Amino acid sequence: MSSSEEEVFKVNNMYDGEQAKVYLAKHKHGLQRRLSNRLEQRMAVRALAMAGEPASILDLPCGAGRFWKLLARVPDRNLMAADYSQDMINTALSSQPPDVVRRFKTLQTSAFDIKLPDAVVDCIFSMRLLHHIDKKEARAKILREFHRVSRDTICVSLWVDGNIQAWRRRSRSRRQLRVDQTRFLFNRGQIEDEFLECGFDIVGSVALQPGLSMWRTYVLRRR
Repeated sequence: MSSSEEEVFKVNNMYDGEQAKVYLAKHKHGLQRRLSNRLEQRMAVRALAMAGEPASILDLPCGAGRFWKLLARVPDRNLMAADYSQDMINTALSSQPPDVVRRFKTLQTSAFDIKLPDAVVDCIFSMRLLHHIDKKEARAKILREFHRVSRDTICVSLWVDGNIQAWRRRSRSRRQLRVDQTRFLFNRGQIEDEFLECGFDIVGSVALQPGLSMWRTYVLRRR
C-alpha cells in the first residue's frame, strides 16, 4: 500500500467526537440495527470460543467499545483496546460501564503500524476493519502486523461471497455501487489464500447468518 493510499484510509476513518457518538448510537437505534448487533455479538462469542478463550486480547479497532462488555466477561482476562481515532477511544471510555472501562488499557495507533511489541497478546480481536480495505497489499500489511503482535490467534470479520446478501450486492448496477466505495466484498477462496500467505492457519469461521449474511468472522492461528 502506498503512503498516499494509507493516508486516505486514515482520513476516511478518523472520527471526531461528534461522529464517534453517532457511531455509538447507530447500533442502538432501530429494530434492524439492534438485531444485527445482537447477532454480531453472538458471532463474536462463538469466534472467541473457537480461539480457546484467550487470556489476553487486543481489540483493534475498538471503536466506541461496542464489544468491551463481551470481552470483559472472562474475569481474569488482560485487555487492551486501540483505535486510530482518539475521539473514538474517548467515547468508549465515557460510555461503557466503569467496571468494564477499568479492565482496559487503551492506545491510539494505526492497524498498519501497531505501536506495541512483538507477541504482546494472545489474540487480536478485529471487527469491521478488513472490509474497508480494497487493496490486497494493504490487507497484507495489516495481517502481518497482526501476526507480529499476536502470539497465538486473531479474530477478524469481513464480507465474503457465497450467500444471498453477496449475490444481491453484486447484482446492483455499477452506478449504485459507486456510492459505497468504502466497504468491499471479497471472494472467500481469495481471502482465505491471503490469510495463509500472511502466515496464518485457518482454525475456522463463523457466519453471522449462514447462507444469508455477508458477514463472517475468521479465527486464524499464527503459524
